Amino acid sequence: PDPAWLAGRGGRREKHCRRVIVDAILYVVDNGIKWRALPADFPPWPTVYKRFAVWEKTGTSQRVLDALRHRVRLQAGRVAAPSAAIIDSQSVRAAATVGKATRGYDAGKKVQGRKRHIAVDTLGLLVAVLVTPASTQDRVAARCLLRRLRATAGERVRLVWADGGYTGALLDWARKTLGLVVEIVKRPDSPHFTVLPRRWAVERTLAWITGHRRCVRDYERLRHHHEAMVRWPMIRITVRRLAQPQ
Repeated sequence: PDPAWLAGRGGRREKHCRRVIVDAILYVVDNGIKWRALPADFPPWPTVYKRFAVWEKTGTSQRVLDALRHRVRLQAGRVAAPSAAIIDSQSVRAAATVGKATRGYDAGKKVQGRKRHIAVDTLGLLVAVLVTPASTQDRVAARCLLRRLRATAGERVRLVWADGGYTGALLDWARKTLGLVVEIVKRPDSPHFTVLPRRWAVERTLAWITGHRRCVRDYERLRHHHEAMVRWPMIRITVRRLAQPQ
């Protein structure tokens, strides 16, 4: 959001450049350090954290991610808004800073913590993210995730690929409520490793996110702050992709 002094509503000028604030947030995300451990080259950590929290409260990270994703898709010769998406989830261990009310136990993965559900386009670019306790089933959290996908990507999205964990009543609910066709990509019976069609894109995105140390575990007290910590790595990835010479 624009500062108040630009619109003549009073207040003093900002002391620190917003580009430097963004660099500090990306430094925390990439290196996995504490906010208090920010190097002295950056603005004071309370300033960076406060700006991070304010931007997340106003939905700035999602708007920045959407704008960058549109530019990457146009650069790749695609339409800005995707017409298909892939969904998946990943359970991550939670640190001691995560409250008991927002954490759970994933018996399948044997992980005590939270689960992040993501929806990506066919290029693997993040569209929507949802963080729940790890005990939440995929087909239950998918309803909220698909609503966010529809609100973010618009009416152009018609097809969603998913794995076997999303079977059941979700398919009929998505078709009747949101007009989305959820197609299940089943794993073959082959004993050897097989790259699954369409699903490999979202699994690669999860690897991109986990490549940033702050996202290896969940250190955030608030769930929407962890959602922001998933968006910022994708912002960094899309910016680097746009900056590459064509």
